Amino acid sequence: MSSVLIVEDESAIAELIAINLRHAGHEVTLAASAEQAQHAIGGALPDLVLLDWMLPGESGLQLARRWRTDPRTRDLPIIMLTARAEESDKVVGLDAGADDYLSKPFSPKELLARIRAVLRRKAPNTLDEAVEVGALRLDPATRRVTHRADSGWQELKIGPTEFRLLHFLMTHPERVHTRAQLLDRVWGDHVFIEERTVDVHIKRLREALAPAAVSGLIETVRGVGYRLSDASGRQAA
Repeated sequence: MSSVLIVEDESAIAELIAINLRHAGHEVTLAASAEQAQHAIGGALPDLVLLDWMLPGESGLQLARRWRTDPRTRDLPIIMLTARAEESDKVVGLDAGADDYLSKPFSPKELLARIRAVLRRKAPNTLDEAVEVGALRLDPATRRVTHRADSGWQELKIGPTEFRLLHFLMTHPERVHTRAQLLDRVWGDHVFIEERTVDVHIKRLREALAPAAVSGLIETVRGVGYRLSDASGRQAA
């Protein structure tokens, strides 16, 4: 299940797209302007953005260019939606940073196929590829978590469940995840356990990261869930 932000000022089109995406299992957020879209990604990055070219005020083209210059959003998957079907328009859209370009009108099946293709290209290789966030490094191949210190990389002791939890958070940084989503992605949707179990393992994970003074990477988003953000250098309370 992926989260998709639809940036479209024509409400009828936006709702039609949203219905099809929800039916396919995606979580959907709607924005009718560049300002609303910017506000929507301020708290949590979606997995993908469907961005209309023509928007009131700042255009989708300008918004895509701005996102590509921001380190937080430069890798955000974007599919540009527009009635402009000329090849030159497509080139402009792709040059602005769009990962794909879909001309209106389009079929729901084609849209879903394009979304799957972009997400496959953008998805990190989470099987064996080491991932780094700030001073923290996780290597799935060796099952080691290390942090950068003055004397070099030092290993942190971390339990197997906390390792999987940290791996998921590090491969999906800056995004807010609910407890239910973490249970589904880390424990598996076939496991029936209390959502508060996530809180217990987050606490253990922070304790494991505390010796490296990086537990503040894991932020609590009140009333929602948790997020891993390199913007925080604070030690978690």
